[in-house]
Amino acid sequence: MDIEKLKEKKVNCLEWKNVKPWVTQLNKCREINVADAKIDLGDTLSIGKSEDLSEDEHKVLLETAKTLIPWRKGPFNLFGLEIDSEWQSNIKYNLIRPHFNLKDKVVADIGCNNGYYMFKMLEDKPKKMIGFDPAPLTMLQFEFINHFYKSDIEYEMLGIEHLEAYNHKFDFIFMLGVLYHRADPVGTLKSLARGLNKDGEILIDTFMIDGEEDVCLTPRDRYSKIPNIYFIPTIPALKNWLNRAGFTDIEVLSTTVTSSEEQRKTSWSFDQSLEDFLDPNDSSKTIEGYPAPKRVYVKAKKLK
Repeated sequence: MDIEKLKEKKVNCLEWKNVKPWVTQLNKCREINVADAKIDLGDTLSIGKSEDLSEDEHKVLLETAKTLIPWRKGPFNLFGLEIDSEWQSNIKYNLIRPHFNLKDKVVADIGCNNGYYMFKMLEDKPKKMIGFDPAPLTMLQFEFINHFYKSDIEYEMLGIEHLEAYNHKFDFIFMLGVLYHRADPVGTLKSLARGLNKDGEILIDTFMIDGEEDVCLTPRDRYSKIPNIYFIPTIPALKNWLNRAGFTDIEVLSTTVTSSEEQRKTSWSFDQSLEDFLDPNDSSKTIEGYPAPKRVYVKAKKLK
């Protein structure tokens, strides 16, 4: 697999008819230059103050942010503009934050979306931070934010399947909310293992079901109205997958039930969100009758 040729092919998608308007609008925003805008890495990732921009620059900023809707991860505040994302990603980040140390490490975030987590992780001073996500929209959202943040994060429009052929390996890999989208979960975890350096670590989260047996739920069609959900394991089944993929020292960090505080519809996202995906008469079930979304967070090390 020639990664450089693949990366060039991916970049060409920015010329697609449906993508070009996003790029055109973003280019207008790139003409706004603010030196040393103050950055606040709180729950809302904030950059700059309202008075840093002129009235015309605020108009361009707003139009660019609206052009790049839907915003799934966040929240962000750019020069006073509140981007209220569907997911309050700070809740997940605050949960996992005590469980990693990235200082001087080469780090990957698989399925990084618009980079919210990566921007926050820079406070740990990693040696290098690289995000992988093949979606043009989220990459442009990242570039929109990073134009003002001015980080040295690298964003690759590549997927998990390209990780092992990448031009270097990683010390720490995050893969948050991706595994249940993969038709071959063990193969996906093996790709993570092959992408790690010796003694490398992963931190992942995925949907789970309760139970003590090594089994998983296989949704017939959709799960919580999501079409590409393949396998939802019990914790013992997930540990089994990790063992078979070449991981050890498996540590369950937390389990959480997704709430409307964490995921909800906003004017910056879709017309529907969690409350529309659950049984209106029983919030413990999805609209299809499956157990409502519950997540498990796991950390593990690559086998020597």
